[in-house]
Amino acid sequence: MTEHKKGSLRDRKKAKTRAVIQYHALALFEQQGYANTTVEQIAEASEISPSTFFRYFPTKESVVLDDDYDPILIKAFQAQSKELTPIQAFRGAVNEGMSYIPEEGKEALQERMKLIMSVPELRAATLIHASGTAKLIAKLISERLGCDENDLAVTTLAGSIIGALFSVAYYCIQHPNVNVVDAIDQALAQLESGFK
Repeated sequence: MTEHKKGSLRDRKKAKTRAVIQYHALALFEQQGYANTTVEQIAEASEISPSTFFRYFPTKESVVLDDDYDPILIKAFQAQSKELTPIQAFRGAVNEGMSYIPEEGKEALQERMKLIMSVPELRAATLIHASGTAKLIAKLISERLGCDENDLAVTTLAGSIIGALFSVAYYCIQHPNVNVVDAIDQALAQLESGFK
């Protein structure tokens, strides 16, 4: 994890620029609404050109949906003990991975979740995005279990994890003071226990 945290100077600059763009985008979305905010306005607030914006984010939606946390969580998942079940490994990865995210990053994540759930276009885009994430989770589970990623049990488990994450997003909007990491852990624990 230290390797990811330090990274090359180029990677750190890229991550910093992405964070600046997301910060200004979220501020503008809050002030004037998602639909009323243009890429040009985000670029201007971030002191970059629109073409630079598109080097970092392919669409306006992606400035809300994309983050740099997937590689952290993937590494953390792969590093979990092989004795753990996939859900236990995922819980461990979330707790470990989120510890590397600074407090302002966690706050931005919560703001993005709130925005996603309140804007119909973003909710729809999230469903498309979630199918890619489910495939990624299925691949990680299949590697851990040594089975086919298209196995029904594997895809069902991956879909259940995605469903738990969606439920956390909705819950956190209703309860803004809830710690997102704790809520994810509780939802996955509930999933693991079979709702007993």
